[in-house]
Amino acid sequence: MKIQIFVLALATFPGCWIANAADITADSKRANEFFDKCWDETVARHPVDESFYGIKTHYDQLEDLSDEKAAADLKALQDQLATLHRDFKLESLDPPTQLSYKLFELEVKRAAEEFHFRRDVYPISQMRGVHAQIPTFLINVHKVDSEKDARSYIARLNAIPKLFDQLIVNLRTCEGKGVVAPKFVFPLVLEACHKVIGGAPFDDSGADSPLLADFKKKVGALQELDEGTRSKLIDEAKRALSNSVKPAYEKLVAFLEDQAKRANDDAGVWKFPDGAEFYKMALRNTTTTNLSAEEIHQLGLKEVARIHGEMEKIREKVGFKGDLPAFFKFMRDDPQFYLPDTDDGRAKYLARAVEIVDEMKKRLDELFLTKPKADIVVKAVEKFRESSAGTAFYQQPAPDGSRPGMFYVNLRNMHDQPVYELEALAHHEGIPGHHMQIAIAQELSGIPKFRKLGARFTAYTEGWGLYSELTPKEIGMYQDPYSDFGRLSLELLRAARLVVDTGMHAKKWTRDQAIDYMKQNTPNSEGDCIDAINRYIVMPSQATAYKIGMLKILELREKAKRALGAKFDIRQFHNVVLTNGALPLDVLEDLVNRWIKSKQA
Repeated sequence: MKIQIFVLALATFPGCWIANAADITADSKRANEFFDKCWDETVARHPVDESFYGIKTHYDQLEDLSDEKAAADLKALQDQLATLHRDFKLESLDPPTQLSYKLFELEVKRAAEEFHFRRDVYPISQMRGVHAQIPTFLINVHKVDSEKDARSYIARLNAIPKLFDQLIVNLRTCEGKGVVAPKFVFPLVLEACHKVIGGAPFDDSGADSPLLADFKKKVGALQELDEGTRSKLIDEAKRALSNSVKPAYEKLVAFLEDQAKRANDDAGVWKFPDGAEFYKMALRNTTTTNLSAEEIHQLGLKEVARIHGEMEKIREKVGFKGDLPAFFKFMRDDPQFYLPDTDDGRAKYLARAVEIVDEMKKRLDELFLTKPKADIVVKAVEKFRESSAGTAFYQQPAPDGSRPGMFYVNLRNMHDQPVYELEALAHHEGIPGHHMQIAIAQELSGIPKFRKLGARFTAYTEGWGLYSELTPKEIGMYQDPYSDFGRLSLELLRAARLVVDTGMHAKKWTRDQAIDYMKQNTPNSEGDCIDAINRYIVMPSQATAYKIGMLKILELREKAKRALGAKFDIRQFHNVVLTNGALPLDVLEDLVNRWIKSKQA
């Protein structure tokens, strides 16, 4: 199926330009400086984002979740766009800067749409929310390089009550509109909250809480501090945890326990007053296409059937006696496919993940011309957020090189992590997947920061991740047929997502219907199916990006192969895909078409 991409008009024909070459160069340079100034201003409005980018200007502050701040942020973006339109003419810019111009316009348009529908997004869920994000942020992002940094950490602990008060206001506002998370969300969120305030100084269990343990470790590593100063800082952190963090979490827990009584089991956003329009917007922005929910649903059904056929071939190859559902059960239940649910089992899983990443590093020259400078590390998800975190995910490196990229795996229950899926997971989240795509984008020169660091085109990023599960097979990896089954299993999951996401949010499927579909059509355990559906319920449309994006990249690759024949070089193709930052799929197609023409010349 050829995906029909929405048109992002670009005036890129040199014959249409009015300005001369010197003016174009000067105006383009000035425009890129303007884009970077806009990016710096936007990041400066968000203290947490600043910290992610290694900036310590507002290092003692957290975000502002108020409606007033959201409106001010949108106005600032719209003012920037007005300045762009006033001071720069599209036809006076070179093609790369014209693309940046149109992408900037698109980002502001999307921001306005998201602001309009902001109350159709659950303020808190098992997947998102400051209740888990802030502890994770402090532990993994807030570096303590000095006494001042340590005091900023304490200040951020003391800022949590205000943040949670704003969160509660937003929860009430959404409820007033009829937007309340489904019942299943509340126990998961409450569990995550209780884990943050478990341990010292919150109770007498003996172990330090995650935040206190982190603070002690970071302050303990500061050689510049004498013991008296170090002890004083730890005492101040304990007071902040006891007097600010604990009451804030207890207040949030009390509110959520009360709101849970008013929640229902309806899964889809169709239940919201403007849910249908919200979902159309979400699909459009997630996929960067105009595909309807019905078209996406049918595409998912088709892909599920195709992948089932590929799995049948592996079933026959390994000599399994039985049909595909029986093979699914065998893969799901046989002990040979799981490491022990022990510390030793977890250590072996992490060690194998590192091996896979290292093996792929050695093969990168076969597939890529551009490789990231930033390193990648493999980590287990921290205990306090295991119950709410996904199976595996990636956290980008700091642009200044101070923090590597991180490939996280959730080892809460080892039966949720079959070893036959590990190779594909490592390729998706690590190399050549998200780490290659995101780290390379951050390290690009010649394009503005908002494209390197802030572009939000999920179909591109997750499409690349899923494509990256397949590419290593094409150079001889996945030698174990069971690992190849694991690759297909993950691809099947992404195809099934197209069916269940649209099923729940557009076709009014119940949560149980969606879970049953996953159980009947994938080899995933019942627990995995439940976790997956729970995710798609609270993140409508996000799960559709993977397959839509992968299919477009594969379509463009096959088009280039047909057009170029012996001139086709997979490394050059990947360079086109990866060296322009994240893009809408139609823009990616335009760039690939231009590359094809340049090779044919």
